Amino acid sequence: MIEELEPFRIELTGYCYRMLGSGFEAEDAVQETLVRAWKAYDSFDPSRASLRTWLYRIATNICIDMLRSAQRRALAVDLRSPGGDFGAPLPERTFVQPVPDAKVLPEDQAIRKETVRLAFVAALQHLPARQRAVLILRDVLAWQAAEVADLLSISVAAANSALQRARATMQVVDPGEPLHPADPKQKALLSRYCEAFDRHDVRTLVALLHEDATMSMPPFSWWLRGRGPISVALNDPQATCAGAWLVPARANASPAYWQMRPGMDRPFGLVFIDVRDGLVTGTTTFLNVPELLPLFGAPMSSGQPPRTTVDD
Repeated sequence: MIEELEPFRIELTGYCYRMLGSGFEAEDAVQETLVRAWKAYDSFDPSRASLRTWLYRIATNICIDMLRSAQRRALAVDLRSPGGDFGAPLPERTFVQPVPDAKVLPEDQAIRKETVRLAFVAALQHLPARQRAVLILRDVLAWQAAEVADLLSISVAAANSALQRARATMQVVDPGEPLHPADPKQKALLSRYCEAFDRHDVRTLVALLHEDATMSMPPFSWWLRGRGPISVALNDPQATCAGAWLVPARANASPAYWQMRPGMDRPFGLVFIDVRDGLVTGTTTFLNVPELLPLFGAPMSSGQPPRTTVDD
């Protein structure tokens, strides 16, 4: 029976990740889902629902329970005004956390990969739990309204109403455009940015930024907006990235890189680069590497490469 449940693990983890905003919590939710399904398998009636629907119902209930008293996860730009002091690092529970692509994106399903990017997952956290489930099931996983209504034990009209409200909220909180990493222009931009980073060519890095670009470094709530403040930060001799290099990572279906530094036996951070209209619109560097490595595993190569490459 375990063999029948295991093939659903990755897609369920992707669903729970969008619901919860944390790869670790998503894995916990899925493990609990499979345990409950295993214990109740004798009561499963395939004439009433498919195995997949039954598992999603269990996972949804677990996620909703986990969200009842939880603080909404967010990005640094949602927490405070730009600038100021770094302050103390905030608890892991504060931020939407990154997740490896392999944990949440089944290879055999046509799922919109941009729906695991950090900004989209952070936007989902603005929705009440049931609206969140409805939007993910309908707009990400392409379920029919009747299927969603049955899963949540509500009417089709109520499911459609929840979807309309969720879509309206998402248009406000997630106005961003999806990334297209295979696009030649975006690949060229990322290559130029990564090469400039490897050379510590701050002038080129700043030239590639959108005028309203942001830079943040969870677990700190500190962040910056604009070429000027970011240029000052990149040129700060006490916080220099000189000598660092980038190793591609596969995370959140986004341009992501491990930042490596000389003399360190693990990455310094996990960097996400947002791009739009031929410019870099933001960088997010997760510094909680010791907590991330059990989920991601160590980079395949920690030795300095001659030049950073951009994955397809």
